[in-house]
Amino acid sequence: MAGIRQKHPAEMGKDEGGTDNLGRPFKKPRISDDQEMSDASTEEVGTTPGQEPRASDLYLDTINRAILDFDFEKLCSVSLSNINTYGCLVCGKYFQGRGKSSHAYAHSIHDDHHVFINLESTKVYVLPDGYLVSDPSLEDISFVLAPTFTRNSIDNLASPTYLTKPSYDLASKAYLPGYIGLNNIKRNDHMNVIIHSLLHIPPLRDYLLLSNFRGKESELLKRFAGLAKKLWNPRLFKSQVSPHEFLQEVNRASSGKFRLEQQGDPVEFLGWLLNRLHKDMGGTKRRNSSTIFASFQGELRVENQQILIRPDAGENDKPLFDIDRDIKATVSPFLFLAVDLPPPPLFQDAVEKNIIPQVSIHSVLAKYDGKTTQESAGHLRRFKCQYLPQYIILHFKRFTKNAFVEEKNPTIVNFPLRGLDFKDYLDSNGKNSTTIYDLIANVTHESVAGTTRDKENTVWKVHLRAAGGEDERWFLIQDLIVEEIRKEMIFLGETVLQIWERRKS
Repeated sequence: MAGIRQKHPAEMGKDEGGTDNLGRPFKKPRISDDQEMSDASTEEVGTTPGQEPRASDLYLDTINRAILDFDFEKLCSVSLSNINTYGCLVCGKYFQGRGKSSHAYAHSIHDDHHVFINLESTKVYVLPDGYLVSDPSLEDISFVLAPTFTRNSIDNLASPTYLTKPSYDLASKAYLPGYIGLNNIKRNDHMNVIIHSLLHIPPLRDYLLLSNFRGKESELLKRFAGLAKKLWNPRLFKSQVSPHEFLQEVNRASSGKFRLEQQGDPVEFLGWLLNRLHKDMGGTKRRNSSTIFASFQGELRVENQQILIRPDAGENDKPLFDIDRDIKATVSPFLFLAVDLPPPPLFQDAVEKNIIPQVSIHSVLAKYDGKTTQESAGHLRRFKCQYLPQYIILHFKRFTKNAFVEEKNPTIVNFPLRGLDFKDYLDSNGKNSTTIYDLIANVTHESVAGTTRDKENTVWKVHLRAAGGEDERWFLIQDLIVEEIRKEMIFLGETVLQIWERRKS
């Protein structure tokens, strides 16, 4: 092999002819397994013009980019260990170690696969020789494994020309970074829609794309950042991403509450994920103590008064707040607002039997106007916002449980895509400069017809806004299916969750 390597410290003071200063042949220093496993003791093959073909060059043409997939957990396929794991660039399998007794070393000999990448450092080695390869042609593989972003590249995501410059995968299929399918491994579509929704919130997205977690950050935060970078990667080999690695950590962090093989509630998952990410980012109870709180936390005033039945009250009279009695008022933080849907009619005539009830978003938001009252456990309550966050999450309570089944409310909510004004739901002395919001994400639920919830046949979809202003486009994403959708079709689904973005003043 005609290669260039650095001298071993034990060779200092020896001539180039293979003998020491006394003319005696010297022994090649023995390399221990620890040295063999260390990147510092490997030989690096550089690129020198006019140099003869190197062994590394001969092996690089065996790399098969079409089968490389770095979305799954970085576990050795033999030992199931995640320590010092390498990926074979020929067959795509993961193996542990690089020393002579390692699984990667054995694989290189038995299967004649010689090019491996360290899944942590992204350095490429040739085995069984064990030297480091430095070749510009391998940079695309390193970028797929660990994408990196700069402030300029992130600013381009919001530029008007972003939608006109698609990326292309290895199969020359066009895709728009950020608007690609997430694999539904078993029954995790309810988590996929939340992942998509959160990773399109600019402050959270930018925080994750610019991150370089190498310290004591939680594994959940590291894997969520890694998933964000893959979702927005403009140089993917395949125009889809699997959330397997992140969801496996979700399963562990939630003690099995959210699992790949079990259908669940996206709102419940969202509440858990927001609070867990806030804690892992070092957040406290103070406002703006993390990117999560800075983006989603608002303040709500709740007025509470015990119900007393007056002797002169009629049978159909609704209880009202009595200003002569004490009204207990508390201000509490919130991450999303729950709104109630009116119950669907119990009986319908022959003409209206196929008509789905509809309601405007302002009528269900009236819950927070400070006047509408609600009865609960012998108390009367009314709500009004004290502070609105930059991004408002609305949860439409579509499912209710009784003693027998879990019922679904099929009511359709009519809403604008732009220009929803929240001023009627905010105190006049509120701290917001503007109360105009535009829709950024819309999660819908689909199942069999009827009023009974059928979890086994449930499909979750998400509508995502691309760009903004007059040039905005909307995409419908259901697992691996990504298609552009007309704006008029968005409100036809059974909306469960929405994220609204405050318009810049």
